[in-house]
Order: sequence, then structure tokens, then C-alpha cells
Amino acid sequence: MIKFNNLKGDLFGGITAGIVALPLALAFGIQAFGAVPGGASLGAYVGLTGATLLGFFAALFGGTHSQISGPTGPMTVITATLVGGVAGTASGGDFSTVLITMALAAIFCGLFQILFGVIKIGKYVRYIPYPVLSGFMSGIGVIIILQQIYPLFGQSGSGSMIDLLVGIPKAVGSMSLTALLLGFGTVAIIYLFPLLTKKVPSTLVALIVMTVISLFTSEVPTIGEIPSGLPMPFFANSNVTLAGLDWGTILMAAIIPGLTLAGLGSIDTLLTSVVADNITKTKHNSNRELIGQGIGNAIAGLFCGLPGAGATMRTVVNVKSGGRTQLSGMTHALLLLAIMLGLGSLVKYVPLSVLAGILITVGWGIIDFKGFRDLPKIPRADAVVLIVVFLVTVFVDLLTAVGIGMVIACVLFMKRASDLVEGGYSSQEMTNFDKESPWDDEHGMPDTVVHKIYIQRLNGPIFFGTINKFKEVMQTVPADAKIVIVRMRLVSFMDQSGLYAMEEAIKDIQARGAQVLMTIIQPQPMYMLKNMKLIPEVVPEEHTFKTFEDCTEYLRKQIEK
Repeated sequence: MIKFNNLKGDLFGGITAGIVALPLALAFGIQAFGAVPGGASLGAYVGLTGATLLGFFAALFGGTHSQISGPTGPMTVITATLVGGVAGTASGGDFSTVLITMALAAIFCGLFQILFGVIKIGKYVRYIPYPVLSGFMSGIGVIIILQQIYPLFGQSGSGSMIDLLVGIPKAVGSMSLTALLLGFGTVAIIYLFPLLTKKVPSTLVALIVMTVISLFTSEVPTIGEIPSGLPMPFFANSNVTLAGLDWGTILMAAIIPGLTLAGLGSIDTLLTSVVADNITKTKHNSNRELIGQGIGNAIAGLFCGLPGAGATMRTVVNVKSGGRTQLSGMTHALLLLAIMLGLGSLVKYVPLSVLAGILITVGWGIIDFKGFRDLPKIPRADAVVLIVVFLVTVFVDLLTAVGIGMVIACVLFMKRASDLVEGGYSSQEMTNFDKESPWDDEHGMPDTVVHKIYIQRLNGPIFFGTINKFKEVMQTVPADAKIVIVRMRLVSFMDQSGLYAMEEAIKDIQARGAQVLMTIIQPQPMYMLKNMKLIPEVVPEEHTFKTFEDCTEYLRKQIEK
């Protein structure tokens, strides 16, 4: 049910998100159809259609009220691979075959997502280890950047990542200096304009400014004329000729990419939902969100729109601008529809190198530099998983990368669990973070501060399979607590996912003005915390204690000062 209690904030948030979404929808659409000769104008139309229809119906039926949905980098990479493969076949040389295949893949994507929501598998996304997610997203970021090198040089190019890399020297030799400068100027504006003001989206400023400049320079490749008017279903679309199509081949070509898009889109969306929850302090309905995304993608595919997912940057922009309900996402979509109906004639002047510059910043933002920076510090097994997933994502296949990463991570975790049991650690229930029952040594707390103290008792390993439960428990810390004691006696193991979750939880508590103390940290977690500098940079070493009695004595001395 749509609520109108935040009308002003939702309208402003939706309009702002729509302005941010415009250049991205154009850029992602053109990237998806980059392998199709003369496909820039068609790609721009497909991108806008997908952003409009998915954005509206995912907001209307989804389970994350502030979510903004549309084409995203990861989804576009898969769509571009599909489109490039079809366009390269003998029967795929015309727009009709390419467009119908993409449309059916989007419809299959939507149907699979609806099925995911109905059978309630949304909760299982939480079990993706951080190294798998980090390597996967970083690989997608690198793919997006590499695919924009040719448009940045004023040229066209497609193929595998190896083909793109091999062809770069030739592309450099025949590049357009004007196109290159327009692309670099776009990147510069996107990063530097926020230093002046953040009230106007820098991406839109870059798009307008560099397009105007391009009108006074030598000729560079542009989007060209895009179709205008209301989106039409593929069976009534003027760009599509249904007669003579090989429907059997098209269906077979679309169903597996559709499943891949559904899996990736579900992960992408639910991760964005978690981000939205953290900002708005709400809780999304993951299965309803999948159903909403499925409806949106299926309708977008029916109208030849680009499939997509929940978009993190656009969702954050919406929330920061006041958006809180489904109305904000629907407003964002209606703004894009108005643009499709009225401004199509102006979009044709946008240089492809400007859109390449926009996408390069998107790819750069997706890369997990923190994960790579911490590679020497994290357990070797986590580092191996991250690197393997990253390389497989870039040079092989996205779905294969996630599958391989999950298998390796699970095998390594079983090995770690076995080592811990053999080493004599207590085998506690892994998801039982009990904060209610006092432990035997909790006595002697100074009466003058006992009402200000909250003791958080953790029981069992903190790893990728338990971090959601861990986060839920840590969020129960009262807002008025002045001292939070985190008891680590029964935490025998932490992986990279658990470490980052612990860091985030501690910083959230400290941001509320509370002091965090940690007691009885086991050897492996202590190694992780010190190696990653959480101790002493986040929690000072003097705030960690070998026994609970030492912690109590510390508090007593602080009172006496």
C-alpha cells in the first residue's frame, strides 16, 4: 500500500534519483548494445525503457520501500555478453533477433526472480562470503572499465576481455584525441564538481557540459537519433520484425542468460536493500523484493527494456534526498518516462566518449579497493578465494566465478572448523549469540556505572554464515548505553566477512558516543583484529582485557580518577 505521509521527501528524492539515473540508463543501454553495428541509438532507448518500467513496477510491488531500481553494471555486463554473442551469429545480424533475444532473457529473468521470491530463497543471499562478493564485484568493475576503452578513444570494439586487451595498442594508434579529451573531462567533472556542491548530481553536470563542448569540436561518435514515444511491447514494436525469426533458437539462447541475470540481479538487489536498511533504520522484506524485481524485469523485457536490479548509488541518492516510500521510486520512473517522451531529440548529440567516461567512474566505484588493500593481512585462504573469483569473473564467466568461489570458501571453512575442533575449542552453536544469560564471572561491577553498561555476549565463530545474525544482535545495543563490553571468550574464529562486520558494528556503537571494551579474545580473532589494525586503531589496546575481572578493575579505576 502506497503511503503519502512523506510526500515532499518522496517527490524530491525521486526527482533527484531520476536525474542521476538518466545518464546511467543511456550509458548502460549503449554498453549492452556496443557489439551491434549502429546499436547506440537502440541501446539508449532500451536503457531508458528498462530504467522506466523496472523502476516503476519494482517500487510498486517490491519489499524495500526506498529502493531505486534500474540497469546496473553487473546486469549490463551479462546482457552485453548475450547481445554480443547473438549479434555475432549468422542469424543475429539484424536488430530483431538481437532485441527479441534480450527481451526474452529479461522476461525469463523476471519469472525466475518471482519464483525465487515465492519459494523464499531471498534469505540465502546472506551466505555469500565477503571474499567471493569482493572478487566478483571488483571483476565486474574491471570489465566495465575495459569495455569503455574503445568508446573513450572514439572507436568501437567488442569481444572477450582478452580480445579487448590485445586490441588496445591498435586502438591507441588510431584514437580520436577529441573523444579522449571529452571522456577525461567527463571523469574530471564527476570527481571534482562535488567539491563545489553536492546539491546537483555531478554525473548530470558532466553529461550536459561535455555534450555542449562537443558541439564546438571536431566530429566524434554520438548516440544518434533515439526512438521517442511510449514504449511498446516487442510484438508491436516498430524496431522488431517477427516474421522469419527462429523462435526455438532464440528461446534456447535466452533462458540460461535469463537465469544468470535472475541470480545476479537478486544478489545485487538484496545487497542494496541492506544498504537502504542501514541508512533508514528499517527492515526490508527480501522475498517480496524479489517478487517486485521479477515483475519489473518481466514487464521491462516485454517492452524491450534492459533488465536491471536495485541500484545502490541511486538508492542512496534517493534516501539522502528524503525518499522513504515506494512513491519515490515511482516518481523517479515517471521522470524518466517524461524524458523519453520529450527530450529524445536532444539526447542524440551526446558523445559516446562522454558516456564512456561516466561508466568508467561507475566501474571504478564498483571495485573493492579495501578488499585488495587488505589481501596481505587477511587469512591466506580468503585471499586465494578473492583472487580466484576476480580472475574467473574477468576472463571466464560471472556465474562460474560465483560457483567456484562458493565451493572453495565452503571447503576452506570446513577445514577451519575441523582444525578448531581438533585444537580443543568448544563446539558451540554457531548462530547462538546469547545476550540475555549472565556468565559466571560477571560480578563485582561498580554500582555507580552498572546502569550505563551493556554486556554483549558472543557465542561461536563469526563468519560469512553467521554475520547477519551477528549484525542483528549488535543492533540491539541500547542507544543510551555509555559502555559496551563485548565478550569474546566463545568466539573461536573470525573470517574476513566477520571481521568487517565486527568493524562496522563497533564503529556504529562508537558513533553514538559509547565506549567499546573487549574481553577474552581468542588467539585467531586477536590475530585478525591486530593484523587488520582494528586493535589499536578502532579499539585501543588498553580497552581489551584478558579476563572479565581485569575489565571490571579497569572500570573501577576510571571511576576513582
